[in-house]
Amino acid sequence: MTTTVSVCMATYNGARFVRHQLESILDGLNPGDEVVVVDDASTDDTADVVAAVGDDRIRLIRSETNRGYVKAFEAAIAEATGEIIFLSDQDDEWVPGRRALLVEALRDRSIAAGDLVLLPDDAPLRSPLTGRPWHLDALPSGGSLANELRLLAGDAPYYGCAMAFRREARDLILPFPEFLVESHDLWIATVGNTARGLAHVQSPVLRRRLHDANASAPKPRGLRKALQSRWMLLRAWREAARRIRSAR
Repeated sequence: MTTTVSVCMATYNGARFVRHQLESILDGLNPGDEVVVVDDASTDDTADVVAAVGDDRIRLIRSETNRGYVKAFEAAIAEATGEIIFLSDQDDEWVPGRRALLVEALRDRSIAAGDLVLLPDDAPLRSPLTGRPWHLDALPSGGSLANELRLLAGDAPYYGCAMAFRREARDLILPFPEFLVESHDLWIATVGNTARGLAHVQSPVLRRRLHDANASAPKPRGLRKALQSRWMLLRAWREAARRIRSAR
């Protein structure tokens, strides 16, 4: 039996690139898959552009109020019906074969993350800390303390747009912690690493587009914001451990 996939996308004022992104996604999906798009009360015509794609696999949910991308992704994930849930931003481009790569990685793991390259020339993503090409390392046994420390230090390239997880992992991931105001992708990676259920796909699964409206900053932030982010991730680590203990 074919595994079904749900792609969860949050959109906000993304009319410029969203059609191209959706077309690259739909080209890689099977007929029984779906794309759940939660539009976060865009002030441009993003939602209309999504609707105009005209593919029955797209399910568009229009939010009446803007709640931010974390809540929009949470709402999309809650609506997903597939056995495997992919995350997607509104402005990138899927690499051909992405579906198969991540589904295969999830055969014996609950959460998977892949590498990415940059549009338009497939240049490598570079670390905001060192400037060197940034790739996922080999990960033994589905997670490790060393990997969690890299994540807390901001030196682990986890991007939601290159992630997927099994439906049963949703009970650990949702609801997002109330203190999570950014970095839903790092929360999901923390859950996977803490549960020893994380897989790394060490090949590109996405071509990422950098532009002036990206939700995630390409450069290091100031000290205060960096410390606030690290504290939030420490709380996320503790919350992930609590949920995993409770599930057992």
